[in-house]
Amino acid sequence: MPAPLAVIIPTLNAGQTLPGCLAALMEGVDAGLIAELIVSDGGSCVDTLAQADAWGAHIITGPASRGGQLQRGCAQARAAWFLVLHADTVLSPGWTNAVGAHLDTQKAAYFQLRFDRGGRAVAAWANIRARVFGLPFGDQGLLIPRALYADVEGYADIPLMEDVAMVRARKGHLVALDARAITSSAKFRRQGWIRRGARNLWTQARYFAGANVAQLARHYRR
Repeated sequence: MPAPLAVIIPTLNAGQTLPGCLAALMEGVDAGLIAELIVSDGGSCVDTLAQADAWGAHIITGPASRGGQLQRGCAQARAAWFLVLHADTVLSPGWTNAVGAHLDTQKAAYFQLRFDRGGRAVAAWANIRARVFGLPFGDQGLLIPRALYADVEGYADIPLMEDVAMVRARKGHLVALDARAITSSAKFRRQGWIRRGARNLWTQARYFAGANVAQLARHYRR
């Protein structure tokens, strides 16, 4: 039986975090789960591309827009399941057991969020939001069967909230995997947990109220 997973990672100047993300995936290679590793880059410096190439990734380049990058990456994937990860996310040891057990279903799934330093309350809220409202975000990873991805018409080519748009379009319940996605807290620590958290909540509220995504992205990145 061919390996079932295509891993798709969007990157933009992720040379410092990408090696850790990729190293954790070697467990999936050893378990015979990973068939493809696709890095969809949005115009990074040479270091990021060199890192991806050193790990044997298939590199796709194009304009910087995470939704567009994911759309291009998934379009190149050939495996039966897509595992979408951010470049600053590391899957916890033993993740292959949870993923392998899930592959008998045809449901989308996500990992339990944890930050690499601090942020327990923020991670706890993210996990509650995902479980109660069915809204995991991209830093929790997404495991989705190819057929379901096609059914919901894939990622939208938008610079922000592409993860929310995807999970809102999905058909059927999302499953919480018994494994963690350990994500970098650097942005929160740099901007402050309260300030960054409030900014995220305000951006989400404006998105749900119908605000223009391009305008949200410009404000979000200031």
